[in-house]
Amino acid sequence: MTKTWTQVASDFQHELADLYPKGEIHQLFLIIFEHITAKKNINYALMAQNNVGDNDIIKIQTILDELKSNKPVQHIIAEAYFYGNVFEVSEHTLIPRPETEELVDLIIKDNKGKRDLHIIDIGTGSGCIPISLALNLPGQYTAVEISPDTMKVAKRNDLKHQTKVQFIEADILEWDLIFPAEAQFDIIVSNPPYITPKEKSEMSPNVLQFEPHLALFVEDDAPLLFYDYIADFALAHLAKNGTLYFEINQYLGKETVDLLHKKGFGKVEIIQDINGADRIIRAK
Repeated sequence: MTKTWTQVASDFQHELADLYPKGEIHQLFLIIFEHITAKKNINYALMAQNNVGDNDIIKIQTILDELKSNKPVQHIIAEAYFYGNVFEVSEHTLIPRPETEELVDLIIKDNKGKRDLHIIDIGTGSGCIPISLALNLPGQYTAVEISPDTMKVAKRNDLKHQTKVQFIEADILEWDLIFPAEAQFDIIVSNPPYITPKEKSEMSPNVLQFEPHLALFVEDDAPLLFYDYIADFALAHLAKNGTLYFEINQYLGKETVDLLHKKGFGKVEIIQDINGADRIIRAK
């Protein structure tokens, strides 16, 4: 049966109505429209009455079936938008979040006009943080990632965007065995695992079932484990007048600030995200 894009959009609303709000279904449809047509979603209005090819109808139905299983659309199409660019993602990587875009935007605004920065991202995942920074701030970039499968995705994104990030496959909890004493960075940034198991009840099924738990969760009895170790790394390797940036658990802002103060950081700020949640720490 021949269908127009308008009819396909209607199918999306009907088949996903029990799983997602109406507005979110429309956003999912536009993502699939872009993926199938390789055109920006602003073209949808112009193409709404165009017929969709038979092969594309089959692809769309396959995607719909996967969406019904709660699989994130970004994992289905193996890509996600982040800070104006498309990044490959997989079951081994977190899907980049808008809150992390805010972190990247803050770093770019803080360092606009600076050159030859040495920047390291710890727990890089898909590589979206250092690659996005490198596209906007000239400098030398290093990224640390413990998972070899995740690292492969990050390297492909680096090659695609031609940003020449140096990748290190390592456990940051062993940082003192990895980096020479003379290694210095103007910016240290990390969005480490910070969700505690007791917060699982607040999370959607598509995150719990399909995103890598290694990149999401920490133990209840050590929720600031990675912040503790990365702060020690920063004390040893942050250049004079350098800055440490963290994305944080919104429920542990005060505790994270206290940790950094106790380690000797003199200026520690919490910055709220667009939703008013404590989300970023900037420390000197």
